Amino acid sequence: MTAYETPRRVTPQATVVLAANPGIMTLDGTNTWLLRAPDSPDAVVIDPGPSDEAHLAAVVGAAGRVAAILLTHGHPDHSEGAARLHALTGAPVRALDPGYRLGSEGLGEGDVVAAAGVELRVWATPGHTSDSLSFLLSSDSDGAPAVLTGDTILGRGTTVVAYPDGDLGAYLASLRRLRALDDATVLPGHGPELAAAGEAASAYLAHREQRLEQVRAALGVLGPDASARAVVEHVYTDVDPVLWPAAELSVQAQLAYLGAEGAD
Repeated sequence: MTAYETPRRVTPQATVVLAANPGIMTLDGTNTWLLRAPDSPDAVVIDPGPSDEAHLAAVVGAAGRVAAILLTHGHPDHSEGAARLHALTGAPVRALDPGYRLGSEGLGEGDVVAAAGVELRVWATPGHTSDSLSFLLSSDSDGAPAVLTGDTILGRGTTVVAYPDGDLGAYLASLRRLRALDDATVLPGHGPELAAAGEAASAYLAHREQRLEQVRAALGVLGPDASARAVVEHVYTDVDPVLWPAAELSVQAQLAYLGAEGAD
């Protein structure tokens, strides 16, 4: 049975509280991450999740004093609860997109957030969305480093490139960057933690290359002006049709990528 709203320690510095918002896009639900040194009374909250009082109460109860609220990106299943958590705790909300910030500070490539006894380095990892960020959690004496990936790498399955805001070229570049993290633990926005960022990113890249080849082949059959929906029906026969609307967004991103590739 899935343990919702129950803190689970994943590494010496990272605890997850799973929101009760399961779905085809959220898997078991949104992972809200609490980061702190083992002896810190404070915590940094990553992705408060939905604006659900039971979930936010569980987050506050597990966090104690919230030093900062950081967003990997602005999709509602990650960000919707941020304003309410800010109201409950007074902690600033920091994000790349100014529209989600509460407080004077944002987040951007190369920023370092030091709070609750931990240090996070901000990487811009666009592709799933234009505002997607990943957070590199420095290792302590007890373990390997970790990376919080939001929806850029999930704990199970693959993510959608949310066209037109999402961009496949940017996403592939972000995956190549994350691949260099090798054995860093992946703390994803949905699904279970993964042992090695390099392995996960490599698998994602292989999957994307396979899909691109399938889309190229489909265009050879259907014609260069085939719609994204027609390509989905031709290529995504291994995917539950309930996921085809999400797949259509990714195909639109693939078609835009191939179009730009052909124009070069």
